[in-house]
Amino acid sequence: MLELDQVSKRLGSFQLRNITIQIPTGYLCGLAGENGAGKTSLLHMFLGLYRPDSGAVRIDGKTYEENEKEIRQQTGIVLTEDLMHPAFSLLQNGRYYGSFYNGYEEVCFMEKLMQYRLDPREKFGHLSRGQKLKCQFAFAQACHTAYLFLDEPVANFDPAFKKQFFSDIRTFIGDGERTVVLSTHETEDLDRLADYLIFMKGGEAVIASDMEQFRASYRIVSGESYKIRLLRPDAIVKLEKREFGARALVRHSRLLSYDKSLQVAYPTIADFMYFMS
Repeated sequence: MLELDQVSKRLGSFQLRNITIQIPTGYLCGLAGENGAGKTSLLHMFLGLYRPDSGAVRIDGKTYEENEKEIRQQTGIVLTEDLMHPAFSLLQNGRYYGSFYNGYEEVCFMEKLMQYRLDPREKFGHLSRGQKLKCQFAFAQACHTAYLFLDEPVANFDPAFKKQFFSDIRTFIGDGERTVVLSTHETEDLDRLADYLIFMKGGEAVIASDMEQFRASYRIVSGESYKIRLLRPDAIVKLEKREFGARALVRHSRLLSYDKSLQVAYPTIADFMYFMS
């Protein structure tokens, strides 16, 4: 299990504030939010690259302060930063960085490189941004870690590879043995595939729950403005007036009665982001 317990961290003028999260093993966790909401900072906290000012980060009940070497053996990383040596070939990078992981398998790395149409002899520094991320993703899978953290890789992939990417993510998770945390702006894929959602806004985790609970908690209500305004005031999270009628994000538990001419639908993550922006 991945756990943040009342974690706060000041980073210049920005702050992560009192974040409590528990992600069960075997989940694909989507990390969503606008630019600057704190998604990358939260990933860095999970990875031990930032240490909390208060609260605790636990990986399988262990903290970085007590078990950093053991935890790093179990965490794979795909970040937008270049994580490999630019002058080394992909094969050389795999051998060098793979030496830090007990579970690294060069055969698996080579198979993934070939599957992603990457030449193992090519220098990492000669690759495009998308190719570098594919290489890091291939390496992370070859390390067979228990956890995989990915920061905005999808935007750099073409549509054909996106399908391969999410297929490989599901294969990596397997029968609930491994956990993936994926930060992305492309929320349609998370709507279909994620088991758990963290929605960040202004350094706070506004949502941190499994997808079923998220969908059960909110509804999108559309229709004539005055009919939406007749809903209980504590039901409406945010109301948007339109040229014809209105649209609102509402709390499902407060939606006790309403005019049946109103349209009520489950929210997508994009809907939630729109209303919370």
